This record gives sequence, structure tokens and C-alpha cells, in this order.
Amino acid sequence: MEQITEPTSHPRQAQMFPVLSAADIERVRRFGTAIAYKAGDRVVEAGDVSPGLIVILSGQIEISQTAWHDGPGQHIVTHQPGEFMGELAQLSDRPSLVNAKAATDVDALVIVSGRLRDLMVQEANLGERVMRALILRRVSLLETEGNGPIIIGRHTSGDVLRLQGFLTRNGQPHKVLDPDQDSCAGVLIQRFKIDEHHLPIVLCHDGELLRNPAENDLARCLGMVGPIDATKLYDVAIVGAGPAGLAAAVYAASEGLSAIVLDCRAFGGQAGASARIENYLGFPTGISGMALMARAYNQAQKFGVEMAIPDEASCLGLTNEERQFLLSVGENENVRTRAVVVASGASYRRLNVSNLAEFEGSSVHYWASPIEGRLCAGQEVALVGAGNSAGQAAVYLASQVKKVWMIVRGGSLEATMSRYLIERINAQPNIEVVLETEIVVLEGENGDLRNITLRHRKTGETAVHAVRHVFLFIGADPNTDWLAGSGVDLDPKGFIRTGENGRAALETCRAGVFAIGDVRAGSVKRVGAAIGEGAQVVAALHAYLAQPAPAVARTASQAAAAGAQ
Repeated sequence: MEQITEPTSHPRQAQMFPVLSAADIERVRRFGTAIAYKAGDRVVEAGDVSPGLIVILSGQIEISQTAWHDGPGQHIVTHQPGEFMGELAQLSDRPSLVNAKAATDVDALVIVSGRLRDLMVQEANLGERVMRALILRRVSLLETEGNGPIIIGRHTSGDVLRLQGFLTRNGQPHKVLDPDQDSCAGVLIQRFKIDEHHLPIVLCHDGELLRNPAENDLARCLGMVGPIDATKLYDVAIVGAGPAGLAAAVYAASEGLSAIVLDCRAFGGQAGASARIENYLGFPTGISGMALMARAYNQAQKFGVEMAIPDEASCLGLTNEERQFLLSVGENENVRTRAVVVASGASYRRLNVSNLAEFEGSSVHYWASPIEGRLCAGQEVALVGAGNSAGQAAVYLASQVKKVWMIVRGGSLEATMSRYLIERINAQPNIEVVLETEIVVLEGENGDLRNITLRHRKTGETAVHAVRHVFLFIGADPNTDWLAGSGVDLDPKGFIRTGENGRAALETCRAGVFAIGDVRAGSVKRVGAAIGEGAQVVAALHAYLAQPAPAVARTASQAAAAGAQ
């Protein structure tokens, strides 16, 4: 079998492409439906939703990636009898990332997504093998250029970085072509008659061309998010797909509750942007935030959680029915639910410099991923912050860049950072910690930063450094603006109050509305604590949903909103 990515396929080939025994196939039969293909039939095209996981009984199915230029797509693998076709997209009815064609006459079993989840739960050992294969295949596609949409634009462009980061954070394969470095990009620009000032463009599977799209528009073009069923009543809607929200989703769905998760950007939250988490229980060598959160995201889908990402909750109100909440999503969609868990986390704080917006995206960054690491390779960079996220980012960047200037407003790191990170920072020869200092001036043009000016907070002394990239890890404010008018009580800083006036520990002043993770007043800002609250809230959910429906008091604005539905 020809594989597309040597680093993953050789050591894990048996796990990526397991061969089911006759006994395995007999156990699978009750979950599938017989299907047949003639030689040459298209099983699925990239960009279309696959019929499901396909277990081959006889014949062969060829898998290939879509060509992004004239010519045939690159061959990936030929599935033989006893193997199955599919990857993580089959868990949630998302569009296929590859093409599949019957190489010969084929007899097979097709397992639709709902029955695939049943298989994983009811046949645990077999389901584990299937799940591992689906994950490894997605990893292989992510490691291989040529899969997914093509972003055409200069690699230093803020909008290219924005789109690239969005797809990476959502586990979507893609390719970036820079017209200054790749002649094929120039050919595509000429073919589609694109003025270079209108870059970046995105070329999707179906040939649709998007001009500098918003993340939501790109997601809908790729089929990453679909319409929400306004007639369905969920047991719980979870707003936020960070550690707390994903933990709540996994535990709720595994215990039989119907759950939907909404997030305006990507799964993982701020934890997903951490280069390495070393103090999370069970990972003695550490794990990247993206890897940890991707496991949770896949686990939630395994139990049947519906994911609406990117979809942003904009308002929380009541329906005309007792004990039913209405979440407004985007412009024209609503989610009906019996309970709500708010895990919307926090939004990054911004530097108090007048021209900051000019450099955001291209030269000022709020996370440090391999994308930014490659962009800054060999340069001097500045990093502002003194918490654990700042420490993790500084250590990661030190392995990629010439020097990290770590700008700290306080007099030391000890009060805000874990000891192991302080020791690691002190051990890096190319990290210089500058205490009691802040950035006061950003200089550059057209989004291209050239210099920063630092000022000592006590002496007023200033210094100019030639720095082209700044990383901001200066904390975050609660993401609760969307709760205005909902009746949910906030503290003076905007965090959600819970557990007051006899309520359950994680319940807000509104019965049936719970808050967990960083958005909750008094929460411990750690990944482990957020996951713990996500698990804990499910017990409170069960207790609330089991109660007889009382009369629900409404504010005047909520009653008016309900009457307008």
C-alpha cells in the first residue's frame, strides 16, 4: 500500500489500516447496511459527505487526495477486503477530505455516523481500534501538503495567518501558497483573474473561490458547520469548547444527555493554544494544548455531541415553554435547550498602545503556535506576560527564535508563574526577562512592525529594540457581554456568580443556567480545574433536569423576546 506520510504510516501502519477478522466483521454487521459498487464507481468526492464508514467485504477501493493543479490526484492507499474506509469526518457527517473510487466490483457494509458511534460504545475493544485508525488517518492528512483548501497569499499577511490559524486550530488540512515563492500561486492568480491587492483568496474543494473570507464563511464553504435544527430540544447547550466545555460535553453525552456545543472560533479555547502543558495529571512528559483538546473534541463526538463550531451565541432568553431556553446563534439561528452551561471563557486583553490594531494578526499575536514559530524563526521577539501561558510560550519560542525579550510589569515571576516554568526560563540562554517594564510604542507601517519602545515603570527610562513580532499573554477578561439582559448575575469584573442563595455550586442565579471554567467568578485558572468543573456540572444538570417544572419568572425584556418568537 502506498502511504502519503512516512513519519506516521511506517511505525503505525497496522494501527492506521487494521484488517478486521471474520469474527470482527460479524460483530460489525448489525451496525451496517449492505452496499455494492461497480468498478469505476465514485464512492465519495472530496468536499461531499461520505455515506459513512465503509467496511470492505470483497474488492478494492482506491483513496486519493484532490489535485490542486491540473493532473490526477495523489494516490493515498488502496483498501483491501477486511479493511475499512473513513476518517474522523465519518463521526459527525462532515465532508470528506479525500476521494474514494471502486477499483474493482465491491461488496461492503456502510455504517452511518450514528451507528458508528453505537459501535464504538457497544463494542468497546473493536471500537477502540476503529477510533485509533480514524484519528491516525486525520493526523496523516494534516501532516501531508495538498489536502484541504488552498490559501493563496503572502505568508506574512495577517489575514493569511488568521485563516491558517483558524484551520489549524480546527484540525483541518490545508495548503498555503505564497505568490512570491511559488510559481503555481501565480498561475492560479492569473487563472482566476485576481488582483494581488485582493489577496488572500481561498480555493475550496468544489472549486468555489473565496476572497479574504471571514472564518464563519470559510467554515460553511468547507462544510465544517451546518444549519442548526431549530425544532430539536436539547437537554443541554454548552457555550464554549475549551477544557471546561468539552469536559461537560463528554460527561453529559456519555450519561445519556443530548448536548450541543457552540464556540465562535475553534475547540480548545486558550488551552488549545498552549505549546506545552507539563503539569496536567497523567502526562509526565507534557502534552501540547492542541493535542489534549483534540482528544477531548474527538471523545465528545464519539458520544454523539453535536458541534456547532464556529457558531457564536449572541443572546440567552426563554421560549414560550416553561423550562426551555433559547440561544440566539449568529444572525438567523436558534438553539432550544432545557439547560445551559456557560463555558465561554475569556477574551484576550490588549496592549494599551494607540496603534496596536494596525499590527494585530501580522506582527502582534495572542498565541504561539508552530505557525508563528516558523514566521519568527531566527529573529528577536518580545513576549509580554508573567503567567503560566506566557512561560510556556516563552520556552517554546526560545527553541525557534534568536532571542525572546520577556517583558514583565511586576517585580518578579514567582507570584504568578509555576516554579518549573521559572526554572526552565532561567535555563534558556536566549530568554531575557525584563522586570517592571512595559511596551509603550510600536513603530512600523502597513502592519509590518519594525521597532518597540520599552519603558521602565519606576525610573521612566526607555529603550528601543528592533523587534518585528510581539506576543501578548497579559491575561483575559470574561467573555460575558453576550449575556446582557439574560438575568444572569455578574460580579464587578464581569465574571459569573454561582452557588449563591441556595443554588448548586455551579448554578447561576437563573435556575437551569450553569457556569464553569474561567468565566466563573472564583474559578481556578488551570486546565485541570476547568475539566473538573466540566465533570462536576453534569451531576448538577441531572439534578436540575429531574426536578418538576416550576413556574419560571421572566424579566420584561425576556417576556417580550419570547412573545416575538
